[in-house]
Amino acid sequence: MEELGYRAARRIGDQEESQVSVQELEVVRGLLRETEIGLAGPVGAARENFDAMLSNIPVDDDVAFEPAEVGGVPGQWSSTPATASSERVLLYLHGGCFNIGSTTGYRALWSAFAKGAGARGLALDYRLAPEHAFPAAVDDAVAAYRALLDAGHAPRSVAFAGDSAGGGLVFSALLGARDAGLPMPAGALALSPMTDLTLSGESLETKADADLSLSYDDLAIPAGRYLDGADPAQPLASPVFADLTGLPPVTIHVGSAERLLDDSTRIAAKLGADGVRVNLEVWPGMPHVWHSFAFMLSEGAAATARACAFLEDCYEGRAA
Repeated sequence: MEELGYRAARRIGDQEESQVSVQELEVVRGLLRETEIGLAGPVGAARENFDAMLSNIPVDDDVAFEPAEVGGVPGQWSSTPATASSERVLLYLHGGCFNIGSTTGYRALWSAFAKGAGARGLALDYRLAPEHAFPAAVDDAVAAYRALLDAGHAPRSVAFAGDSAGGGLVFSALLGARDAGLPMPAGALALSPMTDLTLSGESLETKADADLSLSYDDLAIPAGRYLDGADPAQPLASPVFADLTGLPPVTIHVGSAERLLDDSTRIAAKLGADGVRVNLEVWPGMPHVWHSFAFMLSEGAAATARACAFLEDCYEGRAA
């Protein structure tokens, strides 16, 4: 396993620029302190609050969106004039602890990764709990990938990406595809992934004061709704416990100020032990999925650029 730690795409060279970055991060932390999603509360209200928060993130003017249905799973395509005819597809799985989130709410984030990687984006509105319990989300992701292959997309032209619960779902979908005999895609990107629904990582407690995004209940209660009595330790629910042999190259980004830090470090170690090429980047002081704040946070823009560079390497075969 190659642990790169923190290496920004845009180096902050002098004290003045470094201070600006600190000030930007403090603004972000202030927003997180003031934002109440209510993940542990009523699902309907949490969904509205979450999408309302995400709607404030600007979308690039040149990105076009259109409805999609791939393998029976609804979602959205994104493209720019430069990527409209591209064979590359970025299959994106949004976060929200399997209870909330939508492709519309997340469109700024997933379309930015697709654009930066020179790909068309395909984000899925996979089925959410509690209406649809585990393994509905996994089944949807695998069905969409199978449909892309059946439509003639070469595996090397498809990459997976996701954040938070969607980042964990990336691994579950890859396992489901592998076990179904499907060829692996070009690579996978996981941002602050939730990979352990047993909630056994030590950072859930050790990073409690640092993490302004998620409380323990914000993770435990939605995870319980998603599992609906299923064993949280089974591989498709908690891929940190899976045999990950045969998965494609993976890059994982996580902030050091996250409760889910151990979900990233542990699955990275397991990937390496199982012979998968993995690049783990732990970014000091960064909050959960800080890439969402790329429009106002230098480290968000830098991490997004690094993620897009990795995805380009996957499509070009350089990450294999």
